[in-house]
Amino acid sequence: MSRLTSRAGRWRRRTARVGLVGAALAGLVAGPVAGGPPVGASAEASAAAGGRRTFTGEIDGAEYRVELPARWNGTLVLYSHGYFLAEWVPEGVQVANRVETEQWLIEHGYAVAASKFKNDGIGYGVQDGVTDQVALLDWFEEHVGEPRRTVSSGMSQGGLIAALLAERHPKRFDGVATMCAEYDTHATWNSGLDITFVVKTLLAPGEDIELVRAGEDAAAGRDALAAAIDRALETPEGRARLALAGAVANIPGWYAAHEPRPSTTDELVAAQSLWTKWAYTYGIGPVGRTELEARAGGNPSWNTGIDYGRLLARSSQQDLVRDAYAAAPGGDLDADLKRLAKAPRIRPDAKAVAYQYRHGIVRGTTPAPVVTLHSTGDGGAVTDQERWYADQIRRHGNSTSLRQLWVDRGGHCSFSSADELVMLRTLLDRIDDGQWPSTTPTRLNASVSAMGPAYQKVLDLGTGADLPLDPAYTDFTPPRMLRPSR
Repeated sequence: MSRLTSRAGRWRRRTARVGLVGAALAGLVAGPVAGGPPVGASAEASAAAGGRRTFTGEIDGAEYRVELPARWNGTLVLYSHGYFLAEWVPEGVQVANRVETEQWLIEHGYAVAASKFKNDGIGYGVQDGVTDQVALLDWFEEHVGEPRRTVSSGMSQGGLIAALLAERHPKRFDGVATMCAEYDTHATWNSGLDITFVVKTLLAPGEDIELVRAGEDAAAGRDALAAAIDRALETPEGRARLALAGAVANIPGWYAAHEPRPSTTDELVAAQSLWTKWAYTYGIGPVGRTELEARAGGNPSWNTGIDYGRLLARSSQQDLVRDAYAAAPGGDLDADLKRLAKAPRIRPDAKAVAYQYRHGIVRGTTPAPVVTLHSTGDGGAVTDQERWYADQIRRHGNSTSLRQLWVDRGGHCSFSSADELVMLRTLLDRIDDGQWPSTTPTRLNASVSAMGPAYQKVLDLGTGADLPLDPAYTDFTPPRMLRPSR
């Protein structure tokens, strides 16, 4: 029995209904590219001018989209999206970080595909993401054909999913490409707790805010934390304490993708506080935790045994904290650290911790080459995630299979499509040739420039502006992670 035939049987047992709806142009209706529909399912496909075909449908409640070029070169890029808030879910299914990337890949013969994951991809869908992407790959191999090579790509939380797919299904992926990824999301949620713990203790003392297990009070707690951050920005003492909140998680003071790195202490703290407010209070604060806790069976995060003075001493942002306290006439860093030391700690639920270790942390094996891309000023997925990942690969994999690339910008996932495509082409060259091409910043930036102005736009997630920026590949050494899971 062939690998494709055996997977078809598994897919039929797993899938109750799959629809293939053409989304390129209304018109020609045909059957699947190869093979027939599963038992009890309808199948439709539409072809655009020139023979390009689009397939959309649902597998076990997870919406998906596949784009097949007129002349497929045999390579499939399977894309995993990032963390979606319930208040912000993109329409349709994204198959690349930017639409220009999708268009370029299809025009150059690559097939692209993605699942949106169950529940519209909302929240901590890592377990669903791995399952749903494998189900889509099963579908693709049955109805389109077995790819000559398959690349697992992903951004942010989807970068973790992309890496886990290759680790857990090593024979099905030929390379991994991650952008602004988190490989130890358990550490992210612990660090997020540290941030909100400092905000609550120092900036909202006495307020009834539940940081974990908040239930129906989660939104009220989130809003109270956000209000405390806004108030703190109005005074030097408040800004100093905000600097401390960011520093215990290595959060940089660079938020805007379209602006240069801030230079003054107040500007750095203000930028850092935007990460604290939007990523760690509104993103994975009390409301985000409620969603994670429902999946994990309890609270997976803790700060028992954590000495925040020691975290600060190892933080990449300790100088910013000391500068901010020095500029605050009423600031007393030692007194604030003592207040944190005395504050009641938060304990985890063992079941939830086990869930995170199963679904939220890569092992670091490298069954296929891996290329990573990260912004130096990213405070949503901090850069120390990349250093930690490289350490895990040195311990459990093959360090020569990893190449890490950097762009010198603030913001989360602040890449142009040219940045993304140059990264992907670097990986494809490694897969084809068995060795990495030159990845000096000079060469990479020249490759980005050569793609032309249509591919140079960068989205600022904070403002929603999408503007052209100069190439910014650079050399960079990230700090060490402060609270790694292992």
